[in-house]
Amino acid sequence: MTELSRTDSATAQLMEQILYEVKRVVVGQDRFLERVMVAMLAQGHLLVEGVPGLAKTLTVKTLANTMRGQFKRIQFTPDLVPADLVGTRVYNQKTSEFATSLGPVFANLLLADEINRAPAKVQSALLEVMQERQVTIAGESHKVPNPFLVMATQNPIETEGTYPLPEAQVDRFMMKVLVDYPTDEEEFVIVQRVTGPSVDVTPVATTEQLAQLQRECRQVYVDPSLVQYAVKLVSATRTPERHGLKELSRFITYGASPRATINLTEGARALAMLRGRGYALPEDMVDLVPDVLRHRVVLSYEALSEGLSSDAVVQKIMAKIPPPAKPLEHEKLVA
Repeated sequence: MTELSRTDSATAQLMEQILYEVKRVVVGQDRFLERVMVAMLAQGHLLVEGVPGLAKTLTVKTLANTMRGQFKRIQFTPDLVPADLVGTRVYNQKTSEFATSLGPVFANLLLADEINRAPAKVQSALLEVMQERQVTIAGESHKVPNPFLVMATQNPIETEGTYPLPEAQVDRFMMKVLVDYPTDEEEFVIVQRVTGPSVDVTPVATTEQLAQLQRECRQVYVDPSLVQYAVKLVSATRTPERHGLKELSRFITYGASPRATINLTEGARALAMLRGRGYALPEDMVDLVPDVLRHRVVLSYEALSEGLSSDAVVQKIMAKIPPPAKPLEHEKLVA
């Protein structure tokens, strides 16, 4: 067994242990959980849309417990100010000095619940720390813990009292994941688990191990043909007519940014690593395309009036631009 295959095997085993512990508590939501793991390995952030009660908070909290990571949750409300997130300077009357009180963003896994309920200045404070991985308070910079993952949720059934995220800010999220209701069988198991004895999650990894996994993820091989596929997909959202999709031009106001191409590549790496491989395959990237592009394609009023969703537009683009052929076995060995 080569050194690379031993590393892949150990990594896959650790990831399997983490998933096993999470699934002792969380029922179903396999796709959502997989996307959380992809974001974590690729050092990205998630925007999650789903109705209340679908275990979004439970999933992230349980994941933090499996890794001895620090989990914090912020309930976004209209009266929040940026200092409530990042922290502020507090005056100590006994010492007559100011001390820095760090906010809840200083955690490994941060859940920003209903992010669209807070005004733009609060949203921008969170998005800044997502990008820079640090905050500045009174001229002094403070780095957030590593690894650092933000999962922000949006409630799709309420619009009253909300502040929609600007397109330029939404672009900072690696993926937007849609979480749906469980099946009847899954809901039966959910009721049994919630009403039965509580389950204690066993920590199986440390934050240092996760940081090492993130470094290993950057070593996963991505063939140039896959990167070119990502470039074509993203380009088709900007200039559909160049890719034989002229009929989509009137439906798209703005296409995806280069962040989409980068996130498709990094996401394919992470998904390949989750699946126990040291190289990415076309299906790894294809699986992630809707999640990476759906929040980056800004539709026109004409598209909205015809009931066309960004997912439908992305599917049309994917149907027109085929993924590259899967590499042959000997090519994978060379890679």
